[in-house]
Amino acid sequence: MTRIIAADDQTDVLEALRLLLKREGIAMVPATSPAGVLSALEHEDFDAALIDLNYARDTTSGGEGLDLLTQLRGSDPTLPVVVMTAWGSVDGAVEAMRRGARDYVQKPWDNARLVATLRTQIELGRALRRSRRLEEENSRLRGSAPEMFARSAAMQAVLRVLDKVAPSEANVLVTGEHGTGKEVVARYVHGASKRAGRPLITVNAGGVAEGVFESELFGHVRGAFTDAKADRAGAFEVADGGTLFLDEVGNMPMGQQAKVLRVLQTGEFTPVGSSKVKRGDVRVIAATNARLHDEVAQGRFREDLLYRLNTVEVQLPPLRDRLEDIPHLAQFFLRRIVARGATQARTFTPDALDALVRHPWRGNVRELEHAVERAVLLASGEEIAPADLFLGATAQGPALLERMTLDDAERHLIQRALARCGGNVSEAARELGVSRSALYRRLQHHGLKAS
Repeated sequence: MTRIIAADDQTDVLEALRLLLKREGIAMVPATSPAGVLSALEHEDFDAALIDLNYARDTTSGGEGLDLLTQLRGSDPTLPVVVMTAWGSVDGAVEAMRRGARDYVQKPWDNARLVATLRTQIELGRALRRSRRLEEENSRLRGSAPEMFARSAAMQAVLRVLDKVAPSEANVLVTGEHGTGKEVVARYVHGASKRAGRPLITVNAGGVAEGVFESELFGHVRGAFTDAKADRAGAFEVADGGTLFLDEVGNMPMGQQAKVLRVLQTGEFTPVGSSKVKRGDVRVIAATNARLHDEVAQGRFREDLLYRLNTVEVQLPPLRDRLEDIPHLAQFFLRRIVARGATQARTFTPDALDALVRHPWRGNVRELEHAVERAVLLASGEEIAPADLFLGATAQGPALLERMTLDDAERHLIQRALARCGGNVSEAARELGVSRSALYRRLQHHGLKAS
């Protein structure tokens, strides 16, 4: 159940608030002083705080209320704080907003506006807390192993671009086949940006029905349509100050593209059913497996929106073009599963790693992760063997080579050897039956790097 804490030194005001919010399904815990608020927060969690600025000991300046606001923001930055003021002046509200209040209402309040303000801030607060939890989990995982694996030359080139663009405010378009890790790139860019402490909000632009797409992105007000029983903040509002990841952007409904373009151009949007224009400070990272220039030529995607989204375009290589990364990715997925417990498997046999390198991976990194999860479930001991991987006919290395040119076959065999040997050129040269200097010449010829 939604719970808030409300502070005012007049008990009749608190009772009026309690009755109003009870009708709206919001439980309210009363406090008659700043000390009461702080004491309650030590023992309970709340979805929001509604605090008066003036108390009995300080009836004119609002100092006690502002001090309380500062303490609340310092102890929990994710707790939405709405202030109440009866001054008849905006000065106190302006100072409260400067100190971190999310919104304000004036006494005597309008019931509908007060409830709408609280609902909006409660939802924003919940979204921010979810985002913080996800970021903490991502940081924990990054602490055990990096999310971006770039042993291959193809991924090293991508990582160099990401490290340059991440600290900027530029919008980024991430392209590549399904399963290549576009969402991982979005998290990496957000985490390395100045916005890392703010929300990273994901919207699957291809998975949202056109009828609710506008509400999903821009929010709606109560009564905007049949099921709109309460105000709802959209992704652009929840992501304010942070990053919005628009996945599968190539499938965005044509009718909504102009509205997204307007937000990117002006930073302004209007919730469904509202006449109030809102502003959002959002960096957009978009991702697609579609060829957007072809979509533009076919009239299915706006050219001006494409240019807004791809200030910098990052193309992720398929897993078959980054063979050196496969053993490291597989070991990372295995360590993550082991950390969750309930598994005997602890490592791969050399033959299993070789089988992983030889697999075509049409589903890319996502398919590899699922294969490791399946192998962990099916392995009978501490080592994962090729049979545990159930990769079907993927051990058909010779058949695969028969379809390649001589140059491509040599490149493929060198990549496999380097992957098996963890990038050690001397070991790879011994496996391939060539000298170390000869292998270096072939690496240079094929544009490959050892790591």
